[in-house]
Amino acid sequence: MSDATDSHGTDPGEQPPEDASFRIRREGAGRFAALGRIWRGRKWLRRFTYLCVVGLVGLAGFWIVLTRDLPDASTLLEYQPPLPTMVRGIDGEIVYSYARERRVQLRFVDFPRPLVNAFLSAEDKTFWTHGGVDITGLAGAVVDYVAKYGSGERARGGSTITQQVAKNILIGDEYSVTRKLKEMIVAHRIEGVLTKEQILELYLNEIPLGRQSFGVQAAARAYFGKDVGDLDLHETAFLAILPKAPERYGRKKYEDMAIARRNWVLDEMVDNGWATREEADAAKAKPLGLIPRSSESYDQANSYFVEEVRRRLIDRYGEKAEDGPNSVYAGGLWVRTSLDTQMQQAVRAALRKGLLSYHGSRGWSGAIAHLKDLENWQTQLIVAHRTIDYRNWRVGVILDKSGDTGRIGFSDGNIAALTNIDEKAKAGDLVAAEPVSAGTWALRTIPEVSGGMVMEQPATGRILAMQGGFDFGLGSFNRATQAERQPGSTIKPFVYATALQYGMTPATQVLDGTFCVYQGAKLGQKCFRNFGNEGGAGSHTMRWGLEQSRNLMTVRIANDTGMPRVIKTFHNVGIGDYKPYLSFALGAGETTVERMVNAYSALANNGVQYPASVVDYVQDRNGKVIWRADPRRCDICNMADWDGKPMPRITRKGKQVIDADTAYQVIHMLEGVVTRGTAVRLRSLNLPIFGKTGTTNGPTDVWFMGGNQDYVGGVYVGYDAPRSLGGWAQGGRISAPIFKDVVEATRPRWTTRPLLAPPGIRMVRIDRVTGKQVMGVEPSNEPKASVIWEAFKPDTEPRQYTAEDEFTRRRDALVADVMQARDEREAARLRAAGGEPQDFAEEQGGLY
Repeated sequence: MSDATDSHGTDPGEQPPEDASFRIRREGAGRFAALGRIWRGRKWLRRFTYLCVVGLVGLAGFWIVLTRDLPDASTLLEYQPPLPTMVRGIDGEIVYSYARERRVQLRFVDFPRPLVNAFLSAEDKTFWTHGGVDITGLAGAVVDYVAKYGSGERARGGSTITQQVAKNILIGDEYSVTRKLKEMIVAHRIEGVLTKEQILELYLNEIPLGRQSFGVQAAARAYFGKDVGDLDLHETAFLAILPKAPERYGRKKYEDMAIARRNWVLDEMVDNGWATREEADAAKAKPLGLIPRSSESYDQANSYFVEEVRRRLIDRYGEKAEDGPNSVYAGGLWVRTSLDTQMQQAVRAALRKGLLSYHGSRGWSGAIAHLKDLENWQTQLIVAHRTIDYRNWRVGVILDKSGDTGRIGFSDGNIAALTNIDEKAKAGDLVAAEPVSAGTWALRTIPEVSGGMVMEQPATGRILAMQGGFDFGLGSFNRATQAERQPGSTIKPFVYATALQYGMTPATQVLDGTFCVYQGAKLGQKCFRNFGNEGGAGSHTMRWGLEQSRNLMTVRIANDTGMPRVIKTFHNVGIGDYKPYLSFALGAGETTVERMVNAYSALANNGVQYPASVVDYVQDRNGKVIWRADPRRCDICNMADWDGKPMPRITRKGKQVIDADTAYQVIHMLEGVVTRGTAVRLRSLNLPIFGKTGTTNGPTDVWFMGGNQDYVGGVYVGYDAPRSLGGWAQGGRISAPIFKDVVEATRPRWTTRPLLAPPGIRMVRIDRVTGKQVMGVEPSNEPKASVIWEAFKPDTEPRQYTAEDEFTRRRDALVADVMQARDEREAARLRAAGGEPQDFAEEQGGLY
């Protein structure tokens, strides 16, 4: 190694090379120093930088605030729009819908192509190509917004169809810039989740189009009375203009505006290649062709029934969407009911006829309601929502009156002359009127008396028909299910059923004589009486007592059997829960027509009772059955392949509330009520029918219950505020004819087959008066034949009639006469002393 070099091989005279990393650091430091000098020397630069940072932070914060609460677009994949509940009758036909809005859901393939193209031309012609936001349309909307800022006018939206879906379903219709921004963001997200077809399907099903209609199918029905598949080109173009102003274009005074806008849509369709010029010109030449605004038309005869269904569905599922997914007004339920429209028509007509017949010539019954002032009378009349569906009658308001003439106004704004005005009527009264000539109407009377009726199928418990008053439009109170009334003598068969259950027979002799109960020193002796204060008639068979509806015999039977047992029977059949007072054996407890009909159905069905039902089953919007009145299951009924075994037989499972033999014995006796008893006016039907009349104390209510083993019906007539119907009023005179009219109107459905007895019942020939067995004589078909067939349980048949029996019968009759004479003397003595004989039945609300 040379002396000129060091140990590293470097010449001592040369500078060592500079390290590269050090040089970069030195040069970088220099640059940063230079920047620092610039930063310190340039104040505007510092301010600009701070402003940018603040702006970026603010923008990020704004974005976070704007998007943090945005709905998830993927929820539209499972979106369930609010849908009305559809109600079907027993035959599967739609009879009603519970809807506050018109809505019908269709699939995309169900929308006609011209309809789709009309909406695209009017709302979003670039729909198939944009990603949720149309930049050109948005720019125009921004310009329009700036131009109208502060004027109070609403700028045009510039929204695509996707944005409208976001607004209508997910965000809401708030008018603000932030809502528009959210709408754009959500629309972009929707395009990433749904196909274009799915977006259009949502849009065309949900867009509000006026007349309470949402979606094009509902709007097509509302404006043209057609389905979307039946619309003409000019009609589809009209529907496409509605999203801009749904409540304006459908009105008569804006018709010119609507036609101009419709024609513009037609021209746009031509420009887009979706219609020919010839087609568009032909469509332009046509009028709008809108039908008058109206609600869905359903048979008003079904109103009481479907309202009862509605009440029960609301109790089970709720009313609004927030009450649950199967709510009545949003859940889209399909409800199969037991409504038999033919039977319902007959029931309504018969009850109306009976009410009008009772009212007779009693004169005008008063106003339906009254308006305190006649300012804005039309609006008040609409809000009152009082209608009537009887003949061609209408409800209107008396505007003025002079003598028996005046003017009447109707809810559509029409005013007509009114005649036949009662002297008690006054201006402001809501009344029923009937047209009698052109421009002239006459005052008509709606019966003040009312009532309710139910028809049921005993073998299933299904209620086939229900009428709760003269007309549902006058008030929704259902007297068949909501009116608690005393049933009177219609409860007696269940007293007799209890006695039969505990050892008596239809031929058992019971004294029809004075029956008094000592209530202690304070209350003294209380006595029952027969209808019309008739005295006793001696000893008679139980059959005779039920046929003639004898109070004294019924009370004696109840007392001998034991009122706790009788009350238990009432409870078992669902009539009601009462205290063990003897007056309840005469119908002093309150109940409803529905409960009484269901109790009689148990008698007709050999003692087996099913709960009274108006709904057979309920399906959700997807068709899944979520409730059934019949809970039976058959897991092997849907086998993929037959296993070679016999077809499954599923027996119905009702509740045995009365012994089968006892139930038939009562029904057999009730046939005698029609043959020769208090319901004899039904005998002319010449059908095997049982029945029982009832008349409450006053009389305030009159009843009839009857039927056969296929149908059981019941009806009562009375005032809503109970008062006397008049001394002549009886169930056999007023209510039984109503039931008779129903049978006559549906005559082909009523079998002539005799009522079938359960196994074990023995039919024995007896003397109708004495109840003793008769040998060698065949019963005849005469109503008052001396020998009849009677139903007995095994080993309870009576022995043959003897001379001793005749002696006993005459003795009992003599005793009854003596006791009646004693009662009459006691009553005369009390009247002479200024008092009145006390009546236990009266005090306890007793009935006849």
